[in-house]
Amino acid sequence: MSQETELKLEVHPQDLVALLKHPLLKAQPARRERLFNTYFDTSTLALRAQRMAVRERRVGRQTLLTVKTAGQSVGGLSQRGEWEAPTRPGVFDFTALVGDAALAAQLASVAWQLVPVFRTDFTRRSWVLQHGHACVEVALDQGFIATGNAQGNHRQPILELELELLDGPVDALLDLAHTLALGPHGQAASALRLRPANRSKAERGYALFMGERVQPVKAGGLQLQADMHPVQAFRAAALSCLAHLQANEAGVLHPGPEGALPDPEFVHQARVALRRLRTGLRLFRPVLPRRFVAHWSNEWKLLTNQLGDARNWDVFALEWMPELMASGSPAPHVADGAPEALTAWVQQQRRAAGQRAADALGSREHAVRLLAFTRAVLSLQPVDAVTSRSPEGDGLAVWARAALRERFAGLRQQARAARRMGPEGRHALRLSLKKLRYAQAFLASVLPPKRVERSTAALASAQELLGRLNDLSTAHALLGAAPAGPASALVVHWQQALQSRLDAGLQALPAMERSLEKAPTPWG
Repeated sequence: MSQETELKLEVHPQDLVALLKHPLLKAQPARRERLFNTYFDTSTLALRAQRMAVRERRVGRQTLLTVKTAGQSVGGLSQRGEWEAPTRPGVFDFTALVGDAALAAQLASVAWQLVPVFRTDFTRRSWVLQHGHACVEVALDQGFIATGNAQGNHRQPILELELELLDGPVDALLDLAHTLALGPHGQAASALRLRPANRSKAERGYALFMGERVQPVKAGGLQLQADMHPVQAFRAAALSCLAHLQANEAGVLHPGPEGALPDPEFVHQARVALRRLRTGLRLFRPVLPRRFVAHWSNEWKLLTNQLGDARNWDVFALEWMPELMASGSPAPHVADGAPEALTAWVQQQRRAAGQRAADALGSREHAVRLLAFTRAVLSLQPVDAVTSRSPEGDGLAVWARAALRERFAGLRQQARAARRMGPEGRHALRLSLKKLRYAQAFLASVLPPKRVERSTAALASAQELLGRLNDLSTAHALLGAAPAGPASALVVHWQQALQSRLDAGLQALPAMERSLEKAPTPWG
């Protein structure tokens, strides 16, 4: 078995010509070949369930049988097992192909059930480059995925760049990708939109066959080891946040039918991923290089702010406005057509904010940012060998308790001060709660589970109240930007209704602040 290490990048169609003009690719003629691939599975898609792929590839007169096993992918960089050898069409001799006896037997037991599920047809242009101390195959694939189901025949274009590490360090693979992304002139201002892609052709083909649309993805659990160095823990946390962000980007960039707004959960989850990532940078700051933390904190803060308006308008349009419309208390002196005019203005603002979010995630800057951050994170190494070590082998747990103890003390102090600081104090307290919950979630696997559960529940309750108060304040401010006109009286009426709800919610603050001062801690 070979261990395949590759980096997959989506190529923006408008950047294809510039990519082919890159000096590294122009230095040698490309090898061109037409690849016809058929992917097989059982009628119940048993292989997909185990994240495996069986493929027949026809190249000229030769047919190759390939088996790929489940791997891991983040930032477009994937590693997985692969077996490939010549075969005859329709012959699945897994015993001869697969070196893992148990896997070969498992595949052989379902070989008679395998049927074509989808195919890919593309032209591959490839180059073998020596980059630093590494040898890398660069392959540009252009074509389509095709399948048929009860709803008819379907196609999806392929335009992607694959960098496969043939020999050398993984860092060289990421460095080459970054060099290509900077374009023919090697400048960030004219960078190419080469976006890291975590979905393989097989994953895309199965989704097309099943008629599956991309769905919003929540953060997955993070499993850390008690004997990890905090730098290793940060690396795992940061890459999980990056995977969370990328899993939701497509829903913002490609919302669906023409003119459709994206599911607001995509924007929400992308922002959650960014907030988790920024929390991780703060939490692990004492063990990370100072310049690394400063640079990436600013980079991710900028992107978080670019997505903020879209989230605010989504919440207002989908939660507050319907509630205000249905409140049953008509405003005095409201002109005819005022609700319709105000609704149209809100939708216009929401659409514009959503487009700005899509522009930010689809930009050249963001494509380069993803590659650079992945490389920077994978390059991090502990600068000392003892920071997280303890005789019991639970050094990370010791470090985690100390880090969280400091943050709990700060939160309690903020809770005592929030009442007299008004909206700004409440907003700061809400952000501190979120950061503490994310920090606690990062470190939960090395802390007592029941204590983490009780602590998280207490923090979530307080955060829910503060979040609602913040949403009320934000909705009030958004309405304040409405243009003067027939809906002005309705705007004032709604602002008064929001202020009334805000005042009522503030009555619960003292009890919430007292509960925070006594909130259970997640350590023993």
